[in-house]
Amino acid sequence: MATPEHYRFACLPRLDASLWCRLIDRVPFPLQLIGLPEDRLLSLGLSKPAALALQREDPSRHRATLDALARHHIEIIAAHEPDYPPQLLEIRGAPAVIFIRGHREVLKLPQLAMVGSRHPTANGALTARDLAFHFARCGLAITSGLAIGIDAASHSGALAAEGISLAVCGTGLDRIYPDAHIDLAERLLERGVLVSEFPPGTAPLPHHFVQRNRLISGLSMGVLVIEAAFKSGSLSTARYAGDQGREVFAVPGSIHSPLSRGCHQLLREGATLVENAEDVFRELKISQLNQVFSTSDRLVLPESVGGSRLDNPSEILLDAIGFEPTSLDALIASTGLSSTSVASLLLSLELEGRVASDSSGRFYRVLQLTHKE
Repeated sequence: MATPEHYRFACLPRLDASLWCRLIDRVPFPLQLIGLPEDRLLSLGLSKPAALALQREDPSRHRATLDALARHHIEIIAAHEPDYPPQLLEIRGAPAVIFIRGHREVLKLPQLAMVGSRHPTANGALTARDLAFHFARCGLAITSGLAIGIDAASHSGALAAEGISLAVCGTGLDRIYPDAHIDLAERLLERGVLVSEFPPGTAPLPHHFVQRNRLISGLSMGVLVIEAAFKSGSLSTARYAGDQGREVFAVPGSIHSPLSRGCHQLLREGATLVENAEDVFRELKISQLNQVFSTSDRLVLPESVGGSRLDNPSEILLDAIGFEPTSLDALIASTGLSSTSVASLLLSLELEGRVASDSSGRFYRVLQLTHKE
């Protein structure tokens, strides 16, 4: 079983899960590698940079790392151990060791990755949350990156369904990044797990998040992208998924929205178009694991939601507002209502959660949830 001292094997150059497992066949106790002569390490298959790194000793960092592992209840799983996720062993360049906080047993559950924009529209975030709710109810664990936006909405949807969610982090697990998601991470730890290939003390550097994306896809049966700009980092997760033989899914959006361009590009490249949860289950060729999905639990247009009927001017205005942002002047022109009436009605509809506005001051309709939490 991996011990805290195994942290030294994290991030060694060119030491991946495949090489690690070959090393274990020749050196059953890998801690014996530390301090071996360089020529011996090279003969075992380690790269020269890895051999040099193993020979360098930093007592102060060693003590600090071991203390962080204990203080934050961080465990280490090595690639040769039975708790190492078998799906990760299938991918090229999987880490030799991973760090986890939480319930290690969920690592082997069937997982769906959900990723997307850090700055989604209200509809995009709601779509992610609602789909994650459905998937989690049906028995899929939801895997994402704990980032703001679609990641957070996906984690939250799974937790709202009392399902399982996994977060793959781009930092050491001695910190939660971003800080705003400390509460979300604590909720996730009650039922799920935090995963990282980086040892404690690792800072949130940009290239770490690109690197961790291959683990998000590698842990999962497929990757679902919801709202991504053309150069979105979420697309790297989808690219990794394709290279790893995982399914790629995308939710289409407005042709006028920059946040749709990444998803539309994936669709042009062969990703599966997703309009509802059944599209994903069908492509993955699995049944709904918990058999609890109800077709009445789905996204519906606001006017079909129960409640008091909107009065006539509100109905006229709501009909004129599409799911693409529309300017105030366009709404006045299309409804024939006065500017004062339109402004007042928009305020009322925003307070009811039926309409939202974007950063340009344009208005669009908001999808509503039908499931109860």
